[in-house]
Amino acid sequence: MARAFSLAGLLRLRHLEQDAAVGALSAANARLRENQIRRARIRSELAGGDAAPTDRLALTAVAVARSSARGMLAELEALGSIEAQAVERATAALTSARTKTVGLEKLAEKHHVEVITSDLKTEQSAIDELASTAWHRNRESEAT
Repeated sequence: MARAFSLAGLLRLRHLEQDAAVGALSAANARLRENQIRRARIRSELAGGDAAPTDRLALTAVAVARSSARGMLAELEALGSIEAQAVERATAALTSARTKTVGLEKLAEKHHVEVITSDLKTEQSAIDELASTAWHRNRESEAT
């Protein structure tokens, strides 16, 4: 039996793909969290504007700032939706990579067990041969 697992290179590749998928998922989650933090900050800024404008110019400035913040919030919400979809795709890619890896890992483990079993059988055969030879020698020496 071959000592080395013949698909070891493919298994290493699958592990690399899985690691890349983990990294992609981590990055997608980080972008989504950052987007959520930015949206929460803008919402709190919109809710926190309790200062009453003192003149018409200040009122216009507040209205423009709020309108701009609402527009930015809408853009961030759209981006958040895109980021959530990216997280879903990255999760699916990780699941797919893990599924491919698990099958090869099972084959590698089975191969490892077969190699150990073969080694143990070979060792047991050698032990049996030694015991048989010793038994025959003892029997011959007793007969003479």
